[in-house]
Amino acid sequence: MDNNFEMDLTLLERVNPVFNTAKTTLYQLAGAGDTDAAAIAEKLGLTSEGTQNTQNTTVLPEQLLAGIVNMEARFKTMTKLAEQSKCDVMVDLPCGYTPRAIQMSRKGQRFVGLDLPAAITEAEPAILSLIEPEKQKFVKFSAVDATNYASLKAALEDESGEVCITTEGLLMYFTDSEAGVLCDNIRRILEERGGVWLTTDPEISLFYILTLQSICGDRFMEIMMNAKQQMSDKSDVTLGGNRLLVKPQDAAGGMKTAMEFLVSHGLKAERMILHDHLPELNSLSKLTPEQAATFTENMKKCAFWKITLADSSKQLDAADAGSSGIDVSANLGAGTLNMAFTGRLDTITAPNLLTFYETHKDQVKAVRIDCTNLEYISSAGLRVLLIMKKGSVGGVTLNGINDVVKEILEQTGFDSVVNIEE
Repeated sequence: MDNNFEMDLTLLERVNPVFNTAKTTLYQLAGAGDTDAAAIAEKLGLTSEGTQNTQNTTVLPEQLLAGIVNMEARFKTMTKLAEQSKCDVMVDLPCGYTPRAIQMSRKGQRFVGLDLPAAITEAEPAILSLIEPEKQKFVKFSAVDATNYASLKAALEDESGEVCITTEGLLMYFTDSEAGVLCDNIRRILEERGGVWLTTDPEISLFYILTLQSICGDRFMEIMMNAKQQMSDKSDVTLGGNRLLVKPQDAAGGMKTAMEFLVSHGLKAERMILHDHLPELNSLSKLTPEQAATFTENMKKCAFWKITLADSSKQLDAADAGSSGIDVSANLGAGTLNMAFTGRLDTITAPNLLTFYETHKDQVKAVRIDCTNLEYISSAGLRVLLIMKKGSVGGVTLNGINDVVKEILEQTGFDSVVNIEE
């Protein structure tokens, strides 16, 4: 294959259409008066029509105003909370095109921006060109897949100290399986480095609806439907497909489900009420006094989530579970044995894994295995899975399986023995 070719950005965009929404949010932040965002937008040649409208929808004035207020509140609050975490490195996932790297570099704060290749290819040179040369040492960008632990680990391998991982608008595009893999990946990073995960995502829909209600009044439903169509057009994916996302129509139930989901992955969450952490917002000057007052009051009803390792979660020494053919990492939290395999689970490597499981089985109620980097599984490996399944009331769940492993499971009938998250 000839590697000497120029990448067509339109092809990257077609593979990862979600990155279109990052340009939408950048322009909204510029509309709130953020001069760094405006400078990036100018570098990229972005326009209101190009970032806000689609072939099917035209953004309505109230909708644009709500987006500007929502985006400024989201961006500034997250930056404030990240700084208050006192972590050594801020890891923005996804970083999109926002000016956070510029603003962190001015303060001498280490910043790592992670995103899909399409966004990084375009955003990195534009943003770095706006950072003073002597400050660029504080900033790093890397293209990653958030569901691929190896890519996340590689992006952070040169960093030291605790990390503050921030996610804004990432989980809304994930399936249940992908959300679970992301949680496992972040848990592993926090176990290795320490720190915290800050996210808007569980209540992001509630946050937006409350903002829209503050501004739109009687036209709320009309504008909400237009906004929903616009978002669908921009991302070309189905939204809201996992248990970490709180549905506004059942906020209490959704929060309970989301927190239980986190616990099953060795994590715990604390809700940080928006009203209590909002910094001064330029965009509120664009509202009437009544709209601004309603917005501020509504922010008492939604929160960012501060996620850390669950108290009952502990990293297990899984060195003995691996061998020359497989690496195993393991974590036990809330009765769930979370493992990640790298390599081959076969006749040679299976006995060590079984010995490891037998050592801890009295504490295990369910088993979850990240198979993203599992290359092959033999009949010996399948027998270990069956033993785990019989010994765990919650069964065995596999996620991230490749086509080779999937075919083996289907041919042997094991796809009906274990739970498989697509």
